[in-house]
Amino acid sequence: MIGFLEWLDGVLWGLPLIVLILGTGIYFTIRSGFFQFRHFGYVMKRTAGRIFEKKEAKQESDKNSKGMLSAFQAIAVAVGGTVGFGNIAGVATAVVAGGPGAIFWMWIAASLGLIIKQVEVTLGCYYRRSNESGDYYGGPTYYMEKGLGEERHWGKLWLIPAIIFAVGIFSTYFVSSSTLTAAQVMTGVFGVGTAAVGGFEIEGEIICGVALCIVTYLVSIGGTKSIANVFTKLVPIMSILYMIMGIAMIVVHLPSVPAAVISIFTSAFTGEAAIGGFAGATVSQMIRVGMARSVYSNEAGWGTSPMIHGSARTRHPVEQGLWGTFEVFFDTFIVCTITGLSVILSGTWTDGTTGGTQAIGAFTTSFGSFGGVLLAIIMVVFTVTTSGGWFTYYLAILEHMYKKDGPVKRIVMKVFYACRCLPALIWLIYLVKTNNQGFIWTLVDITSAVPTFINVAVILILSNQYFRLLRDYKGRYMGIGKADPSEAIFYEDKVRS
Repeated sequence: MIGFLEWLDGVLWGLPLIVLILGTGIYFTIRSGFFQFRHFGYVMKRTAGRIFEKKEAKQESDKNSKGMLSAFQAIAVAVGGTVGFGNIAGVATAVVAGGPGAIFWMWIAASLGLIIKQVEVTLGCYYRRSNESGDYYGGPTYYMEKGLGEERHWGKLWLIPAIIFAVGIFSTYFVSSSTLTAAQVMTGVFGVGTAAVGGFEIEGEIICGVALCIVTYLVSIGGTKSIANVFTKLVPIMSILYMIMGIAMIVVHLPSVPAAVISIFTSAFTGEAAIGGFAGATVSQMIRVGMARSVYSNEAGWGTSPMIHGSARTRHPVEQGLWGTFEVFFDTFIVCTITGLSVILSGTWTDGTTGGTQAIGAFTTSFGSFGGVLLAIIMVVFTVTTSGGWFTYYLAILEHMYKKDGPVKRIVMKVFYACRCLPALIWLIYLVKTNNQGFIWTLVDITSAVPTFINVAVILILSNQYFRLLRDYKGRYMGIGKADPSEAIFYEDKVRS
């Protein structure tokens, strides 16, 4: 079975998907006039720069915006759903499996991911809709229905990619790596051992998993708005704390930094010779691992972030798309780079460990037990934010499935809210009891490949709509070209007119 899954992983993350992602990113980059690079300063000004604006200025700027979350709340949830195990355990695993060169290919994928995520977030906002309560939801299934089904006259055929995409996304509801990895980290760092309860022996990982599920229940009990309120406080603090730790790691090993950076570039094209417990990696393996971990980390092309950004208050779909670009930049070029350098500098990436254990080992090597404990706390918090972020994605899909309020929708939502953490816990118990944890990252790659393939193909088909919106945005707000003031910038407005 494991052999089949590894084969399937190789097929899904093989040449077709890699070519599709790279080709789509290059296409949007060239046709947009290298927007993510030429206007990077503007993107930062309208995203990171706005975080520090006075409240009155934000309200004035957004007075005509529609949505249920502020732009910062949306990015906090999106970053909370992406920054976490993909950046810490995922990057550590990428270095172990592909060598330092895997970081280079993560950067390449992310460079194109800057524009890919901007496109999908823009489309998610443009095609979004409001429900009976006035709450806005959007995402890939929405632009498949409106963009493919209505505008491109696919009729009901839009359901085919939408169903495949939704199944791919919901597969992560049952196959999760974050809770297991966090439970393992808590067990090792905090010394949580096996306990006897009612005559049964319960492993430390399961005890920690139950605790994590309870915390996630409490955080997500109020739905998307409640999660956003919590994340706007938690995510910035944890992100800054992790960056401080990473910078400290780099400072401690400052003399070795040039050699580490050089190894990232040189091994990206030459492969890596076997050292210690590291078996060596070919260039093709590094490209595949780097691409897969990049998508899992920053989720560019996966179709997840548009499902929360579609709920944001924004004056223009492209304006919210800029936050998608910022998200990839912060996630990969800052957080993932810190993790990658930390693992390489520590020298632990060849000792045979992977995932969260590898990351903990890297910081413990440099800072002792304090470093391990602090990173463990950060990883636990990010586990909760990741679970909460993905809860909002599942909710967006369910809102689309059950558009109108009624008894069936109410029952489905109640069951979903009641059981939202159980699959991850059941999965953890299965893996711990069977001691069958070696293929967890293989399953993670498989569950990310399917929806990514569908979503990237769809945004490519709908590219003309994105470029129309980009031209309009540049004319309205950037002083580049001209915009038609009468043109609808949201699909709902276009349908009503």
